[in-house]
Amino acid sequence: MRAFQAGEATKRALDIGLAAVLLLLVAPIILMIVVAIKVDSPGPVMFRARRVGLRGTEFAMLKFRKMYDGAVGPALTASDDARFTRVGRFLAHTKLDEIPQLVNVLMGEMSLVGPRPEDPSFIELERDRYRTILSVRPGITGLSQLAFARESEVLDPADPTGHYVRAIFPQKLVLDTLYATNRSMRMDLAILHWTLIAVVARRHVAVNRMSGKLTRRNRSVAYNEPAVNASEAG
Repeated sequence: MRAFQAGEATKRALDIGLAAVLLLLVAPIILMIVVAIKVDSPGPVMFRARRVGLRGTEFAMLKFRKMYDGAVGPALTASDDARFTRVGRFLAHTKLDEIPQLVNVLMGEMSLVGPRPEDPSFIELERDRYRTILSVRPGITGLSQLAFARESEVLDPADPTGHYVRAIFPQKLVLDTLYATNRSMRMDLAILHWTLIAVVARRHVAVNRMSGKLTRRNRSVAYNEPAVNASEAG
């Protein structure tokens, strides 16, 4: 128990230190994004998404606004969503809209690595199975985030929510439960390593849903579904 608590304390200290350093490093990028959003369309710079975090506590997950102010529609977005502003489309493609979540990390609502925080409406569909996942802080990156990095490209534009609930959400449940029950500093470092490869080198990452092992996805495999398999993926 003491070893576990020490591990959690170490992870929290690393979260705070790395998040603070990253915010300082990307400060010029943040300033440029803020200016671009304000020039591109009227409305707030930030979007606050309702999510469920540690022990079921709801919080506002921060993102740079990608859509026109007042846009309505499904919570899920396709890659060619008509609600995107010009700057928002770029932010969605590059994942730069996620930068403000470093503030959520500093506030203790999120971790750098952990299960992806979900919308309350989706969690209600699997409340019992989510108990294990909600026992840890959600993360900016994690197994399901890497496996479904191109989620918006595979969602059925005719029924994005239905497709998500039927085909993607169940797989995320498996991966996030796997992380919550097997998390370790070694796993966190591996996830951060592969996240860097995915973001900087623009490489697609495959995730083994049995072991959580991360590998580079085989380019020859058609990207019709996220890279998650029962055996070694891609």
